[in-house]
Amino acid sequence: MKILVTGTAGFIGFHLARRLLERGDEVVGLDNINDYYDQRVKYGRLEETGIEKGTDIEYGKPYQSIKYENYRFIKLNLEDRDAIQQLFKEEKFDKVCNLAAQAGVRYSLTNPYAYVDSNIVGFVNLLEACRHNDIEHLAYASSSSVYGLNETMPFSVHDNVDHPISLYAASKKSNELMAHTYSHLYGLPTTGLRFFTVYGPWGRPDMALFLFTKAIIEDRPIDVFNYGEMLRDFTYVDDIVEGVLRVIDNPPKGNPEWSGKHPDPGSSKAPYKIYNIGNNNPVKLMAFIEAIEKALGKKAQKNMLPIQPGDVPATYADVSDLIEDLHYKPETSIEEGINNFITWYKEFYHVR
Repeated sequence: MKILVTGTAGFIGFHLARRLLERGDEVVGLDNINDYYDQRVKYGRLEETGIEKGTDIEYGKPYQSIKYENYRFIKLNLEDRDAIQQLFKEEKFDKVCNLAAQAGVRYSLTNPYAYVDSNIVGFVNLLEACRHNDIEHLAYASSSSVYGLNETMPFSVHDNVDHPISLYAASKKSNELMAHTYSHLYGLPTTGLRFFTVYGPWGRPDMALFLFTKAIIEDRPIDVFNYGEMLRDFTYVDDIVEGVLRVIDNPPKGNPEWSGKHPDPGSSKAPYKIYNIGNNNPVKLMAFIEAIEKALGKKAQKNMLPIQPGDVPATYADVSDLIEDLHYKPETSIEEGINNFITWYKEFYHVR
């Protein structure tokens, strides 16, 4: 297949692009390489996929990978409507996987417009491009944060998610609503993927695992929010990518049993579907920290703090639909995943 993957300088997009390339798909990668976090990590990911232009990558210019003959990368903003339309017209993609977004719950409290531009304006540009270019399937990243104030555990795609508590979560919920509209009106198959606390090698520097590892190595205290009582369904990046691959290969066909009298939020008569991709095994934050300490062979100095605005106290994925439809369940252990991350971190940052 010829697939557009947005966010290929990002964490999950980078890993997905490599898996697609290694199985023989033709991939066009897209990313705006913004400065939300350390760009060295973003350029490092690009170099791993054979895009070796360093920090002088020009906007709108395609770069051929020197590692994969079936990969090209383009620096673009999703909100650049004309450029997105031209890209689709020229490339004739079969499928699209949108993993580009302005990420981060806490950042959305102080930079709301970044989320509207990238996650809402950018997403409708993709929907329009898919609609007018006969795209077979649009898979896109949503987030476990859409569950907001929901307290029924585990979180199910069949429950309503109408009470987000951050603009980031609201922007992801809006993506699901927009996608359903296009599935209903134009028959565009769309699948939303609610990711649960993804971690692993090449991870985001703004996430807990990265921040904790860096601080412990540098003998600085770590901020432990909600006094360590947070529960998170930490999901290893390779497990996420395996789920995304299976979704890409299986466009939704619509649920013939769907009823407007008892509407199921996770499906539709239209070719629309939502999946959770999580480890289905929530871990207390303190246990997560202990696993990092064990892998590093070093104790953390802990700064215990209350929960932050926009954060939810617990996440826990119900993945029964993923198992039933796609015969898959994430299962990498926290210990294995953290060890893999720390091995990568020490190598990337030359830590002895």
